[in-house]
Amino acid sequence: MFRSLIRTRSQSSSSLVTMSSISQRGNARLLSEAAGSHSRDKILVLGGNGYVGSHICKEALRQGFSVSSLSRSGRSSLHDSWVDDVTWHQGDLFSPDSLKPALEGITSVISCVGGFGSNSHMVQINGTANINAVKAAAEGGVKRFVYISAADFGVINNLIRGYFQGKRATEAEIFDKFGNRGTVLRPGFIHGTRQVGSIKLPLSLIGAPLEMVLKLFPKEVTKIPLIGPLLIPPVNVKSVAGTAVKAAADPEFASGVVDVYQILQHKTTPS
Repeated sequence: MFRSLIRTRSQSSSSLVTMSSISQRGNARLLSEAAGSHSRDKILVLGGNGYVGSHICKEALRQGFSVSSLSRSGRSSLHDSWVDDVTWHQGDLFSPDSLKPALEGITSVISCVGGFGSNSHMVQINGTANINAVKAAAEGGVKRFVYISAADFGVINNLIRGYFQGKRATEAEIFDKFGNRGTVLRPGFIHGTRQVGSIKLPLSLIGAPLEMVLKLFPKEVTKIPLIGPLLIPPVNVKSVAGTAVKAAADPEFASGVVDVYQILQHKTTPS
């Protein structure tokens, strides 16, 4: 009887080990297939040298995508290790023909290009440059276009009119050329660690506590005249990066405008 019990337990243990091995091999196969699927998606990040763009590059690489970016010099101005895993192309958004080599074989484009200055300069960098990219991507057969825009801050918009004029013009061009294959992210203040030369600015010292507090308020408070837009919660740069990559790679991701509250639902990932 005891020998029978021992044999039964031995067989049960053997079955469990076998099932566990099968399960592990199955999981490994699924992960391998997912990685292989990702490797076939090629993402071009415009503004990859910048604060948000560099985080998007890192997040896309972390997920196993083939990543490229564009700069006037054809190389990165950053010195981080991940830079070598990105393919850098030489090009200028104000010279649309220079974008064609960078767009070859690209599945999705994510643009983080933007800046401040005079109204005319802001219209050019936030509008014209990006609109050129949208047109070139559409002509090049790119499947999806993702744009990092900005939340509406009410009366503050008038103080930097050219900035928002350029942003909204780009949004309109995306929806015209890409329709439901275009996604616009509208974050407010983006916090995280920002590299400025050799200095690292810990923007999360201010942004993280504000995000924790302001996201507790209902979304409706942001509609209050004058002060409402000031209550838009900040968002972590990693959440913006994760949402952008998902929008670029996942055909089932909702197209259209993605507001800060939707971005906040995306969990940040470790560096």
